[in-house]
Amino acid sequence: MTRHPPRRLNIADYFLDDRIREGMGERTAIRTWDGAVAYGELQARANRFANVFAERGVEPEQRVLVALPDVPDFAAALFGALKRGAVAVMVNPRLPADRLRDLFDYVRPKAAVVHIDQAATFREAAKGARHAPGLLAMGGRLDGGGPVGRGVGPVGRDGGPVGRGGGPVGRDGNPVGRGGGPIGSERDSPRRRAASGDRAVAAASPVFENFPSHPSDPAVWLFSGGTTGRPKAVVQSHASFVNSTERYAKEFLGYGPDDVALAAPKLYFGYATGSNLFFPLATGGSAVLFPERCTVDELSRQIARHRPTILVAVPTMVNYMVSHPEAAGQDLSCLRLATSAGEPLPPELHRRWDETFGVELLDGLGTAEMWHVFISNPPGGARHGTLGRAVPGFEVSLRNERGEEAAPGEVGRMRVRGGSLGNGYWQRPEETRRAFVGPWYVSGDMMTRDADGCFAYRGRADDLLKVKGKWLSPTEVEECMLECPEVSEAAVVGTTTADGLAVAEAFVVPAASVGAERAGAAVRRLLARRLQSYKHPRSIHFLEEMPRTHLGKVDRGALKRSAP
Repeated sequence: MTRHPPRRLNIADYFLDDRIREGMGERTAIRTWDGAVAYGELQARANRFANVFAERGVEPEQRVLVALPDVPDFAAALFGALKRGAVAVMVNPRLPADRLRDLFDYVRPKAAVVHIDQAATFREAAKGARHAPGLLAMGGRLDGGGPVGRGVGPVGRDGGPVGRGGGPVGRDGNPVGRGGGPIGSERDSPRRRAASGDRAVAAASPVFENFPSHPSDPAVWLFSGGTTGRPKAVVQSHASFVNSTERYAKEFLGYGPDDVALAAPKLYFGYATGSNLFFPLATGGSAVLFPERCTVDELSRQIARHRPTILVAVPTMVNYMVSHPEAAGQDLSCLRLATSAGEPLPPELHRRWDETFGVELLDGLGTAEMWHVFISNPPGGARHGTLGRAVPGFEVSLRNERGEEAAPGEVGRMRVRGGSLGNGYWQRPEETRRAFVGPWYVSGDMMTRDADGCFAYRGRADDLLKVKGKWLSPTEVEECMLECPEVSEAAVVGTTTADGLAVAEAFVVPAASVGAERAGAAVRRLLARRLQSYKHPRSIHFLEEMPRTHLGKVDRGALKRSAP
């Protein structure tokens, strides 16, 4: 780790510029389908963005929205904002205009970097917003060489892509025969000429002196991934990102210069920003980026193409992968590990993953309030049904209803402390006081800890139900339902009857080619065998797909509103 003055820390230095100082300018930082981006190229592009932000009046600590697909310019714009001393706010680029309008007035961004395909939506949102940002619309080649909207070809029997441009991958893992496609290329196209942002960035200087940020200065806003209500922004400092990278990525998972990371979630999700951008760049490794929607087929093509060593997953994608009809033929031998976070990973799903792929899958827990993962199963020691132990450098405590430390096996509310604690919620003083208590983040997550110190997730405090005088955990019911082969996804929420009684309602997505009647009968038989009657849902509702939040999690608020 390159040492910085104690009162100066800008994570654009830590994650990017330090690699140049260490002589890694020619190493591959980002891999795309058709080309590779070296650390030196990424730094030059980030400097160009920083100069454009400065020219357009962005001052230190003002907010810059980064609303791009997963392409190299996402990283360049993000680092460019940080270099300027601005605060980066990453958002889903496909939000509708009404959501964006609310976001503008909440974040009050000075500038927004968007792709030309979404620029019209952002302009529509700006019409009624009190704090509309200046737009920097980027266009042209999203993926370092391939055209926007490129078709996706099949994967051949040898695991290699069939009928795709861009050439083969060489022994060093870099694409062979790329034709000048990485960022920094000035190759023009009609779409590129149509985007003013491309012209401005191309004309800017590739040299920039980073703003001397303090470790406690705000660096990035992360939206808390709650499953109900409107998201709120956690203000995270430069120091938080360095701490989690040193503790979790380097020391715990062992990220290194030979690692190639690939993520199912998109970069605007803080879990992916860390695991599939910051972590590999901090160690001289590389990140695979692709702008397409992440499906099992697309993920398989990216794995076949780039042969990553680390797969960053979420339980939903784990479920899709093991349920795919060609799952048994997928070659994941390149992976040294996979991680799962964002939502609870049911034990049955974890077992199916192990049986199907034989790659170690490490479940863990992180929050926006602590930026990233702070509880995890360790490499070589994954245990089904547990989140593992606290990552070294973090302390996790469980408190029972009496405010005492919970005994082994007793459910308690989680609190955690460590060097990645956020500065608080933007414009939410009451919620900040409740959640940020001294050095602790007091969560709504309920967990148990066994005698070995391993944690198990038991749901959110506001999700637990008292049915017939006894506590019911929706997570327990969901895990039981997911043991049915006839069930693809399951969620349980609590509602209140007209008489004021708490009841559980279940929502099920049947497995492929399984009808609702068959899935319902299988679920009811299993629940009758496994769970006490008070834990049985009052009703089972069948859906074609689960509603999702802005971070792709099951939207439990929407399920509650739809329950009869």
